[in-house]
Amino acid sequence: MNESRAHARIESLLAAAGLHIDGPAPSDIQVHDQRLYSRVLAHGSLGLGESYMDGWWDADDLDGFLSRLLDAHLDERVGGVEDAWLFLKSRVVNLQRGRRAYEVGEQHYDLGNDLFEAMLGKRLVYSCGYWNEATDLDAAQEAKLDLIFRKLGLQPGMRLLDIGCGWGEALKLAAERHGITGVGVTVSQEQADYAREICRGLPVEIRLTDYRELDERFDRVFSVGMFEHVGVKNYRTYFEVARRCAGDDGLFLLHSIGSNVSSNHTDPWIEKYIFPNSMIPSAEQIAKASEGLFVIEDWHNFGADYDRTLMAWRANFDAAWPHLEARYGERFRRMWRFYLSASAAVFRTRRDQLWQLVMSPRGIRGGYRAPR
Repeated sequence: MNESRAHARIESLLAAAGLHIDGPAPSDIQVHDQRLYSRVLAHGSLGLGESYMDGWWDADDLDGFLSRLLDAHLDERVGGVEDAWLFLKSRVVNLQRGRRAYEVGEQHYDLGNDLFEAMLGKRLVYSCGYWNEATDLDAAQEAKLDLIFRKLGLQPGMRLLDIGCGWGEALKLAAERHGITGVGVTVSQEQADYAREICRGLPVEIRLTDYRELDERFDRVFSVGMFEHVGVKNYRTYFEVARRCAGDDGLFLLHSIGSNVSSNHTDPWIEKYIFPNSMIPSAEQIAKASEGLFVIEDWHNFGADYDRTLMAWRANFDAAWPHLEARYGERFRRMWRFYLSASAAVFRTRRDQLWQLVMSPRGIRGGYRAPR
């Protein structure tokens, strides 16, 4: 398609979302390179994200622009071979097994603790905050951890497993406030080193290992923001690991982003630049994979809170950029802002959710009363 026809096609699509090329509204797109139109038509979200990274376009209200695109379902009307290739690749290959299970740690979580310390706030907690009563990011993250601990009913002396422990903040707080002993596993060397340091002196062990290696008993098991890296081919194995670690009398809490529809892969731009080998589970996939292993005691959705969390992260990132620029560079800045803005747009338009599930191996006799 020539550039004039591509321009006309994109202009028509944007008009359906109430957007204009070089328009006056903050959410309108400002185009700096006319090759943008054919690139987006040929490559969909990958072309849109890469062209933003390359400086081909801007929008003063980037998350607002992307939200309008999603609200109008324009992402479903353009796309390239990359999405089809990911679908086929995911059908044939187990993208989250063996050496591939560590790729997301190396590419994303090992980027640098300076980046995540600047962005995430007081605690390095890289998941949705709970804004029910919180008024700032740090309070929302502490409220989220407190909610998890209340749902698990932590008591002194309990042995706690964190599958995908990140930088160790949850285990640290659980040990300090609830007197537990804990084990955390991660596939990121940077996270493991940091977690061991902040948990020094506490009865917490941090392991650099794949979750599939776990085979020991715990009183409580939880996993926050890690299931998105497991992959549909491994969901059953994941729940089998959680089941054998929880024993017959434990509880398991799963905190995960959730999709309204089932798929086997993620967005091509996210796959290439942010989270390789990742995918968002659907309710059907979770229910099917856990069937016969757990009783689902509670299913809590507070996905709208992720929009607010992501915007707080972006504000922190923008404020810290003068100190990060020399190490990461301008193209990274644009990549990271697109990632945070697009993610906020996804939750703002309710395309994705944030779920906390509490599961028991055999059902709580008399019922489970879910804290909120």
